[in-house]
Amino acid sequence: MAKKRPQTKAKRPQLTDGEVPVVGAREPCPCGSGRRYKACHGRAAAHAVTELVRRPFEGLPGECDWVALRELVPAATVQLTLRDGLPEGVPSLTLATVLPMAWPALRRDDGSVLIGLQNDTASGDISRDLADTLQRALQAEPGTPVQGRRAPADGPRLQDLLDLQAPFEPVVHDGFEFWVPDAENATPEVAASLERANAAAIPTVRLQGVEAAYWCRTPEKNHLRWVMPHPEEQLLDALARLHAAGRSGLGEGTRLVGSFRAHGLTVPVWDLPSGMSAQDVEKPAAEFAERLAEALAVQAPLTTEERRARSGLTNRQVTLS
Repeated sequence: MAKKRPQTKAKRPQLTDGEVPVVGAREPCPCGSGRRYKACHGRAAAHAVTELVRRPFEGLPGECDWVALRELVPAATVQLTLRDGLPEGVPSLTLATVLPMAWPALRRDDGSVLIGLQNDTASGDISRDLADTLQRALQAEPGTPVQGRRAPADGPRLQDLLDLQAPFEPVVHDGFEFWVPDAENATPEVAASLERANAAAIPTVRLQGVEAAYWCRTPEKNHLRWVMPHPEEQLLDALARLHAAGRSGLGEGTRLVGSFRAHGLTVPVWDLPSGMSAQDVEKPAAEFAERLAEALAVQAPLTTEERRARSGLTNRQVTLS
């Protein structure tokens, strides 16, 4: 039998967590401990990757709209403002729902930057992943897309990079012409690609009278999907009170059909008649917002009928994220 080598303790390099490079899980940890990476410094990295941040957009202006653009809206853009201002050579920074080829980001020929929101992320913190993409896009060569990667566990989040005092004002588009600077003079190939993308997009309109409410049209019926900032349990109680009282609708032929969770927020959904436009629902939505505010202020326990209504709403609730 081969003789066992005597165990000697190697002097460990003094590396901080931020200095340890990412290696294969079964490879020796670069810190010199003698253990595999996954059992040493990789343990913290793995935890950071899998730990889900329930409300990744909390603290950002327009949190409800961030959720809507991530989950509901096909084509929209928002001008973003950095806390320290744009670097030289970057004339603008735009958040987009989706980019061509599902690129995480794109640095255009003129130096402007577009960041895609509806992309798969490598960790449980969308905000950190987007911040990493944003930083790399600002430094990318003009005319190149930015590929996805796993963001460093100690990297900044959007809340660290963006100006939290700047308004967040989504612009919903009928199609994806914002992908190219001059869509009218696009090549036949680009025009065909835009046509295919536009054909798959559900017509969507953001209401003007209330926050983060989006009307959309489908072949069977129209819908209103409204991202709300209120605590879930309080909101469901309020919706149940209104539903039991027959006051949860948005006019004749409309119906509150349930809700879903997305990124820590609750999104009630209404069915609307196919002939009801976004403009038609503006006034009913504003009136509903007043009724909801009154119901949210009620502290009394739910009645039997209200509990039944709440059970029906929660049974139809779906979690998207």
